[in-house]
Amino acid sequence: MKIMVFGATGNTGRRVLAQGLQSGHEMTAFVRNPQKLRDQLGEHAAGRVRVIAADMTDPASVGAALAQQDAAILAAGHAGQGEEFVRIVDTVISQCESQPRFSGRVWMMGGAGLLDIPHTALIGNNLPGFPPEFQTHNRNFERLQRSALDWSVMCPGTMTESREHPEPVRLQVATDILPVPVPEAIGACSEAEIAGHLFSRLHELNVAYDDVASWMLDHLELGGPFKRKRVGLAYRRTAPALRGDGEA
Repeated sequence: MKIMVFGATGNTGRRVLAQGLQSGHEMTAFVRNPQKLRDQLGEHAAGRVRVIAADMTDPASVGAALAQQDAAILAAGHAGQGEEFVRIVDTVISQCESQPRFSGRVWMMGGAGLLDIPHTALIGNNLPGFPPEFQTHNRNFERLQRSALDWSVMCPGTMTESREHPEPVRLQVATDILPVPVPEAIGACSEAEIAGHLFSRLHELNVAYDDVASWMLDHLELGGPFKRKRVGLAYRRTAPALRGDGEA
């Protein structure tokens, strides 16, 4: 596929770019600093990437970059940027909508606070104690919901350099809700109590950047199971496989 990565030098974007190259995709990187990209990838890998050096808040540059792309992965910006983050997302989404030569598959980064809390009508970002800057994720999600694009929002917790589990684990995936078990009794708790419960369990939502990147790359088909969904990831511990029948 032809894949555009916005924010290709960031922690998530550079992993998407590297894994996409390894999988044989035609990767395009939209960045502000091409030299940083070359330093990260190395000259050989960087030579296989189409690089566009421009401003993500410039509609003309973004629209031209999206032409003939099969998918766009928006890994640029962060909640702490506030209005700038919102402008970046709105510009990219608007150009995805208006560019006739873009097929319309979009992944955007959000956060676990965007996910529904089971047995409640709440999401984490709206609970007391959650950083107010996370409301920018809410606004970006609302922008996507107003779009007719084929989109998904990746909603991990804290992302780590690698899997920090000594025992075997596998990914637990949930659409629109937190990917960890939540007791039904939480529905009778106050918002402050729910927030406290979630804060005590945030470590369960830690996932590796590489797993986040590979999940998005593995689900780029139009009309797939994650179309217009928020996607939560967590690790589930698994028992070691027993040796037998030629398998380990």
